[in-house]
Amino acid sequence: MKTVRLIIISAVVLILAGTFAAWWLLLRPSVAVRGESAVIFIPDGSGLSQVMDSLNKKLVIRHQGVFTWLAEKKNYPAHIKGGRFVFRKSLSPVSLINTLRSGEQAAVRVTFNNIRTIRQLSGKVGRVIEADSSEIADFLNDADNYRRDGFSRENVISVFIPDTYEFYWNTDASGFYRRMLKEYTKFWNKTRKTKADELGLTPVEVAILASIVDDEVLKPEEKPVIAGVYLNRLRRGIPLQACPTIKFALNDFTITRVLNKHLKIDSPYNTYLHKGFPPGPIGCPTKEGIDAVLNAEKHDYLYFVAKSDFSGYHHFSRTLAEHNRYANEYQRELDKRKIFK
Repeated sequence: MKTVRLIIISAVVLILAGTFAAWWLLLRPSVAVRGESAVIFIPDGSGLSQVMDSLNKKLVIRHQGVFTWLAEKKNYPAHIKGGRFVFRKSLSPVSLINTLRSGEQAAVRVTFNNIRTIRQLSGKVGRVIEADSSEIADFLNDADNYRRDGFSRENVISVFIPDTYEFYWNTDASGFYRRMLKEYTKFWNKTRKTKADELGLTPVEVAILASIVDDEVLKPEEKPVIAGVYLNRLRRGIPLQACPTIKFALNDFTITRVLNKHLKIDSPYNTYLHKGFPPGPIGCPTKEGIDAVLNAEKHDYLYFVAKSDFSGYHHFSRTLAEHNRYANEYQRELDKRKIFK
């Protein structure tokens, strides 16, 4: 009996010791963060050795052999998920493996505004998510990727409404587009679609006009007024004659004074030569610009020109004669300030 009792006691002691050892090695917060936080990027398609390299740069993993053993036991090598993982405090090997295996990554914030071209958009976004700028640009330059959604290479930029969005870091080019299309669809709710219908415009046409209004206006309160001017011109079959479209056609946004020679450029974006809408937006249209078009001020102005005091405001005119007086005044001020290009 005494022997049996000793065996039982020894077994219990061994079990307790084993349990304590397991806790000590696997469940104790023994993985330390270097600095205040550790941001770890794991590219899609990584193997365990690549993951370990990424972890060791930002974390202090005691008992590397035990950690690797645990990863194998949990079959982590077969379930490696790419992403951006953020750790702000020490954690146990089990917690670390569980987090990585589950793919519970931290989102990144993507902000873009004042974007004119696919190249600019791709460069801005490619610095934040895993897909680089060339991948995003290649995807958006191929209309086959989104033609079924009703967009062309010229107007797909209308999908990308400036704001701040959250993405997973390992988003690819297609995933970026699909997410932005979802945001675009959400933005174009029933109310906005109804207002566009009442104006006789499609959402893309609204976006084109909004992108021009955005570029024309320094003072936000003038956006609905200028939108009203362009709508009046469209209804009467008068060319838009929008200077921002000339800069876009020339691919030169440094121009401060649009000259007669600029107005001769052979481009579908030359709204001095061609009536109606250009093929697409001349930049990512803002929410404010779109709503300014949808809620355009009703008036009978057909012309506008910047005020000669350079306040950022405009003179609005109903007749060409009145407009020319204001335009000549502005041109004289440009000459006086030696602004010739």
